[in-house]
Amino acid sequence: MKQFALTTLAIAALVIITPQFAAAQTANHTVNVNVQAINVISVAAGPTINITNATAGSEPDSNTGASTYAITTNGSGKKITAQTDVAMPTGVTLSLNMTAPTGGTSAGNQALGTTAVDMVTGVSKKAESGIGMTYTAAATVAADIQNNAFVVTFTITN
Repeated sequence: MKQFALTTLAIAALVIITPQFAAAQTANHTVNVNVQAINVISVAAGPTINITNATAGSEPDSNTGASTYAITTNGSGKKITAQTDVAMPTGVTLSLNMTAPTGGTSAGNQALGTTAVDMVTGVSKKAESGIGMTYTAAATVAADIQNNAFVVTFTITN
């Protein structure tokens, strides 16, 4: 009987003491999330534009080629500029018309050269892809018969 009482007492002590040791422990910490300025533009492959025809007595016919671009910016009032890596040869003009992403404004058809030209303005907090752009190549009879390759650089800026 004494042993039964001791066993009962031991079980009662465990039942009373155990919840204190089995209580859930908690811990916490702070997670910092820093959103940086994001200004990213990508372009699809550039077109090949051939100038092959003219009407007798007139300058050669211009021709066009299309491509697309995508933009992501979390900034406000951004613009897209474009410029070529080399100057246009005598008698050759390359122009670009970029469709603006929603909410932006296109500058329309602009002649490209080694100085950056504003192509799109007023772009704010935008993630959009598949936006169209059209190049127009023109040549006068003063242009040499040659193949020209121009690297066009696009920049998102304020």
